[in-house]
Amino acid sequence: MITETEVAVLFADVVGSTRLYESLGDQAARDKIVACVAVMCEATSRNRGSVIKTIGDEILAIFPTADDAVNAAAEMQHDVGAHPALVVHGQHIAIRIGCHYGPVVLESKDIFGSSVHTANRMTSQAKAGQIILSADTFQRLSAEWRAVTRQIDLTPVRGHSEDVELFEVVWQQEDATSMLPSIAIDARTGHRPKRVRLRYRGREYVLGDGKESLTLGRSEENDIVVKGHLVSRIHARIELARSKFLLVDQSTNGSFVTTEEGKEAFVRRDSVALRDRGLIGLGHLPEPGSPEAIRYQLED
Repeated sequence: MITETEVAVLFADVVGSTRLYESLGDQAARDKIVACVAVMCEATSRNRGSVIKTIGDEILAIFPTADDAVNAAAEMQHDVGAHPALVVHGQHIAIRIGCHYGPVVLESKDIFGSSVHTANRMTSQAKAGQIILSADTFQRLSAEWRAVTRQIDLTPVRGHSEDVELFEVVWQQEDATSMLPSIAIDARTGHRPKRVRLRYRGREYVLGDGKESLTLGRSEENDIVVKGHLVSRIHARIELARSKFLLVDQSTNGSFVTTEEGKEAFVRRDSVALRDRGLIGLGHLPEPGSPEAIRYQLED
């Protein structure tokens, strides 16, 4: 019987399984991987999911809602990291997870369609311990999960004419409660800037006065487009939060901020509060005379 439906498609696999076999030998490594896959299957079942198949160190599962899939993914990450038997040479085995919500064809207990390829692509973009979602998944999440999910990049996906947005779920409770911990360059109290003015390659951008965020990166869809081999597609954003303007890095190579007094801060997958005026560099330290330096100034 062939059925067409929309589901959350999830892939989860063990990171570094080849090294496990080399390190432990075939039987011991296989036992670890089987135990890890069992943990992932159990989390799927607890969250209304169905395991379509297991392939070596990987599972393919579907869920009726995006929340069910992310609930299961977070439990998988937690349970694998806490399982006493899943430790090798003092370190826990790690998994990575990707998910996409979209239409699939169900046939003979298997699934087909471009949504499966997209979910697989999300997984290939994930690093150890990460949960990566497509925009279609993110848009269907509850407010609680959306609050701890952040956009990190764009990636080409087979069957899509444009790059697909990548979102990371900050599933660890201690991280989720403080999504954007600020690395403060300065902690002056009572200073509440109303806007930040940025200048880059002869153009001026103003954040504030109703506009609360802007993005920077090499993709043309960014507010400030910065080209360079160290610049991610969506590298960073600047946003107004808690009466501060934060530079929120979402990149591979990180971002640098230099104040006019010469204080420097480096941030990667984290945030830094901007102070007074200075320079921003994407992927490298900004040089005062360089046209690639982004100049910023806070205004009261």
